[in-house]
Amino acid sequence: MYTHSDLANWQAQSLKMQGWIRKQTFSPELVKTLRRFSSWEVSELIFRVNQSTFRGRLAADPSLPSGEVEEDGRQRWFSLDEINELRRRMKINRRSLMPPRPKGKRAFRAAVANFKGGAGKSTVALHFAHAAALDGYRVLLVDFDPQATLSHSMGLTDVAEDYTVWGIMARDLIRETDRMNSVSRGAESGAALPQRKLPSSIRDMGLGDLRVPDFIKTTAWSTIDIVPSCANAAFVEFASAQYRHLNPDWSFFAAVSRWLDALAPDAYDLIIFDCPPAIGYQSMNAVFAADMLYIPSGPGYWEYDSTTSFLGQLSEALEDLSAFPAGNLHLPKTFCDVRFLLTRFEPGNDLHRAMLEAFRKVFGDRVAEHPIELTRAVEQSGRFLSSVYEIDYREMTRETWRRARATFDRGYDEFKQAVLVAWDKLEDEA
Repeated sequence: MYTHSDLANWQAQSLKMQGWIRKQTFSPELVKTLRRFSSWEVSELIFRVNQSTFRGRLAADPSLPSGEVEEDGRQRWFSLDEINELRRRMKINRRSLMPPRPKGKRAFRAAVANFKGGAGKSTVALHFAHAAALDGYRVLLVDFDPQATLSHSMGLTDVAEDYTVWGIMARDLIRETDRMNSVSRGAESGAALPQRKLPSSIRDMGLGDLRVPDFIKTTAWSTIDIVPSCANAAFVEFASAQYRHLNPDWSFFAAVSRWLDALAPDAYDLIIFDCPPAIGYQSMNAVFAADMLYIPSGPGYWEYDSTTSFLGQLSEALEDLSAFPAGNLHLPKTFCDVRFLLTRFEPGNDLHRAMLEAFRKVFGDRVAEHPIELTRAVEQSGRFLSSVYEIDYREMTRETWRRARATFDRGYDEFKQAVLVAWDKLEDEA
């Protein structure tokens, strides 16, 4: 017979193994670092210009970052900060290397969501964030998943639950309750309306006093920040149910949206959510805050079936929320765009091709043209808690690495074009 004590012991043993794995994966200090990028990568894969043109520009302007030179002198290697300085200062054929961003718009929010576990949500969110950073965008990741795969992949392992999405929601409960009580006291009728009370156990946590930036952590990528998750945040579903009972008028599903609205409009360009494989308090916060839904799915029938169930359950949940007393919030919830993306796709697999065609027949042009292909390098990146962009191509054959990178480059390019079209639909910031 086994009890909770056995589970706790197994977790303790597993945590020790996690530490060993991180030491092999990151560095002896357990700190993830970002590698440098070769001049070949910077010119042809990041800036997408001829390598000789890029080298000519560097030679013509000695004040530009020159990177570090290999011992044999054949290749220069640049940090992400040096790449971004080159992007700001260089023009190719009078063309700016800065990525497009609509003027007067806040950061665009995309939720990578599906009910099915193993659909590739964390993999897609991680790779799109890294691709966007290499494209020159400033990215904020929000990890809604208590499994914390995205947080671990970004190098964050020692996270307190107070600084996760749960902390944001608890903080919002306190602040929204205080706001509602203030409005009640100042009612035009002059009558004192009933006050909503929160127990001291919630107020004494001190979450109501946390500032907006307190939940944001830096990463090894200088232009990617993250609101991390952790296993202890799994109890958010139970806590949120209790919170709703304490204040039935609290629009729990808009807590993260309100927190994001408090960020400076130009603090980031893209905000990407990694959602848990379930419809609950955390995932509904992600969905409600999102401008776009990006729905990954595996290429099998069961994944297709699960995606169908996800759409139905999400539709019902959003319809129920439309009747919620939400004050000045805009209901029903609308999205600028919804897209579907097949993952772990094998072009030579007849079943995979048939399922891609089935997705296209049902969802039409909402389905991404280029699925994320399953390659050896993609599998290897998952084992080492890294993206293909973080792996040094010298650790495998260049062709293997390029094939893996190409599938995510194509996927990101489609994502980016969809974002840019939807971004224009957002209201201008005042």
